[in-house]
Amino acid sequence: MPFECRQCGRCCMYMGDFIVIEEKIGPDEYRGCSVSTGTPFIARIDDDKRDLFSDDSWIKTHPSACRFLRPSGEKIVCTIHETSPVQCKAYRCVIIRVCSQDGMARGFVTGTLALHSDDPALKKDWKSLERQITAFPEDAENLIAGVLMEKGYVCT
Repeated sequence: MPFECRQCGRCCMYMGDFIVIEEKIGPDEYRGCSVSTGTPFIARIDDDKRDLFSDDSWIKTHPSACRFLRPSGEKIVCTIHETSPVQCKAYRCVIIRVCSQDGMARGFVTGTLALHSDDPALKKDWKSLERQITAFPEDAENLIAGVLMEKGYVCT
C-alpha cells in the first residue's frame, strides 16, 4: 500500500531545528539548510500556498515546527511541498508509537505500514498481524492499534 500523507503535520512539528531558513533570495524563494546533513537547498513557496506562508502568526506560536509548515483549515501543510528538501520527500511519518505498559518504547509503525522495532516479542506479534493488514488495508491503522492493545501494548 503506498503511503498517503494525511497532512496532519505531526511529522514536521519538531523540524524547526533541522530545516532552517538561511535567507530570502527572491519574492517567494529561500535558501535553506538541512542541519542534520548540512545540505543546502533552495525552496520556493508553492503558488497555491503563498497566502498561507505570508501569515506567520501560527508559526510564532509553534517555534519547534518547520518554518515552512502552516495550517490550512483542518490540515497542516507544507508550503514548499514542490521544492522541499530530499529528506522531506523521502520521509514517511510515524502513525503509531508502540510502548510497553510501563511506557518503554518498543517500536513504531510508519505510514507505509512497516514496523520498526528491535523487540523480539513485538516482532513476533507483528508477524501474525501482517496477514490481517494485507486483508484489510483500508482499516489497517485501527486494526494494528486494536490488536496490539489487546496484546498488552500501549499505542499512541
